[in-house]
Amino acid sequence: MTSRAATGRGKSGGSVGSQGGYGVPRKLVSKYRAGSYSVETWEWPSTTLGVDKRVSVLVPGGCATGVPVLYLLHGFGGSRETWLSRTRLLEHLDGTGLMVVLPESGRRWFINDHRGFRYEDYLQGELLPFVEDTYAVHVGPGRRAIGGFSMGGAAALMQALRHPGTYGVVVSHAGAFEAPLREGDPYRQLRGARDLAIPSVEAHERVWGPVGSVVRRRYDPHALLAALPAGPRPVVYVDVGTEDYPRITAMNRRMAGALRRAGVVTEYHERPGAHDLTFLDHALPRSLQFVDDQLRRN
Repeated sequence: MTSRAATGRGKSGGSVGSQGGYGVPRKLVSKYRAGSYSVETWEWPSTTLGVDKRVSVLVPGGCATGVPVLYLLHGFGGSRETWLSRTRLLEHLDGTGLMVVLPESGRRWFINDHRGFRYEDYLQGELLPFVEDTYAVHVGPGRRAIGGFSMGGAAALMQALRHPGTYGVVVSHAGAFEAPLREGDPYRQLRGARDLAIPSVEAHERVWGPVGSVVRRRYDPHALLAALPAGPRPVVYVDVGTEDYPRITAMNRRMAGALRRAGVVTEYHERPGAHDLTFLDHALPRSLQFVDDQLRRN
């Protein structure tokens, strides 16, 4: 599949860079082949965020309308390039036929945060409609998944719970599920480690606000589960490394248990590895196969 805009036909029959039906120009800034996939990177001035944003879309060769779509959210301080340069995502995707969308938020969560950055609104209101219109993948929740690593894994579950019926599958690798519940700096004794990719108190509260804030209450996953309405539930895949930080391992166990008690079908694994991209890379083949299997049942 090639995007309609990339072939010179957008929603309104315009060329690359035309406004289409969105009121702002969408520009295809790069495109290259990687194995059986085309990697297409788009840019536009986000009306939600007030800045130019880029997103990479991994398009499987020979795919048709209705192809399953997976939105993958990176970890704290990462970007869409993290998936492409620090993991073997494209290699792991071979044989699945999944379309994968890689947005980026840097050190911001995919939520509407305490400082007014509206990444949830950007994801739901700009990115999903853009992808599904541009690539003619008008799919229901049974063909749409969301996942991520650490910050991204937790945000993926939060988005699925806040938007019931939007995603049929959720995947979380080492999800930081209890970020809304964090008080102080439970990682202070680890701050000397060069590879510690966990925010300081100041960085954390820029996103979440102080303890008891509206934002923390809004995205508490346990509260979201308690308020989940009757109806279709996503299928959830959770894993975490056996050498991860004890706090991360414990919250993943709690989250898996809470999901199951709420009637959400959940597959949970603890695998060798730490809280790093090596663990993520080794975990991806199993989770991608899980997503592909689940979405192709619908």
